Amino acid sequence: MTVLPGATIGILGSGQLGRMLTVEAKYMGYRVHTFSPGTDTPTGQVADGEVSAAYEDLDVVKAFAKEVDVVTLEFENIPVKTLEAVQEFAPVHPGVKALRVAQNRLREKTFLSEHGFPVVPFRAVRAEADVENALQEVGTPAVLKTAGFGYDGKGQAKVSSAEEGRRAFAELGQEAVLEAFIEFGREVSVVAARGLDGSFAHYGVIENGHENHILDLSFAPSDLSQKVADKAVEIARGVLEALDVVGVMCVEFFMTHDFELIVNEVAPRPHNSGHLTIEGCVTSQFGQQLRAVCGLPLGSTEFLRPVAMANLLGDVWQKGEPKWAKALALPDVHLHLYGKAEARAGRKMGHITALGKDTEEVATRAREARASLTR
Repeated sequence: MTVLPGATIGILGSGQLGRMLTVEAKYMGYRVHTFSPGTDTPTGQVADGEVSAAYEDLDVVKAFAKEVDVVTLEFENIPVKTLEAVQEFAPVHPGVKALRVAQNRLREKTFLSEHGFPVVPFRAVRAEADVENALQEVGTPAVLKTAGFGYDGKGQAKVSSAEEGRRAFAELGQEAVLEAFIEFGREVSVVAARGLDGSFAHYGVIENGHENHILDLSFAPSDLSQKVADKAVEIARGVLEALDVVGVMCVEFFMTHDFELIVNEVAPRPHNSGHLTIEGCVTSQFGQQLRAVCGLPLGSTEFLRPVAMANLLGDVWQKGEPKWAKALALPDVHLHLYGKAEARAGRKMGHITALGKDTEEVATRAREARASLTR
């Protein structure tokens, strides 16, 4: 089914990803309603309608679904029952299958492994008694992660012994997955889209740098060999097809020092590392998401120029209001703020994008623009 401009898009979730998708939808003449427990949210500030209720309130969910033409989501931690309720009245992209897999690390790793995608050795840890056996099979050091509801490095701990593992499991307080610790050379991602008709488009390989497990800087194009880049895209396409994804999805990889690619995690939605496509590409990841879920042809993913994105965390506000004019005085710098009322350490408040002649220049410029905010 093609959903044409003038129709209403429903978004489950109301953070910055929904905000940027809403802005893109407005350009193309769509109306947008957002659903989340919050009010005056980043998405709600720019949407045509903001419904505030618990995701578990299925009566309100169904009423929301009746008022829109198609529904998408902007984060994974939405109950499956919510999507099932929406599906009674409106198509949802991505669907239950992708959501169910992506919102639980153990299910995700199991799915990827069973479908032949490269992942680190891992074992389920459902009780304290599982820790020692899992460590013996996976080896040390290892990383113990909550199976569900973890993001930006939350809900995980590096362990080197059974004692550390038992203590970490007790602190996590829920089902977990133990993963082998990998010494990797780079972290990269492939942001790609799949249409209703099975068409596929991708943004190549985006290189990422993290600080304290939170994405810090992304840039593109990558300087990886064409062979490695093609392999990453091939894996990403396989994942989107295996999950029957309609919309944008990010596949994150660890790359070892000998250029072996290992899937770290997947996100069936636009992704932080894809924000640089807003200024950097003919069609942004948000424009691509809109096209895909509405059944429209996917857009060109051509990069206009090399581009880098630097996240702005709440830490930038610790010394008072950031010096926006200083950053914007630099050439080819763009500012995106998400409309969040409270700046907290580690909270994503916005990002800066920089364009230039090569990746070294744009990465330096993005960092310089961010640093100027607090000088």
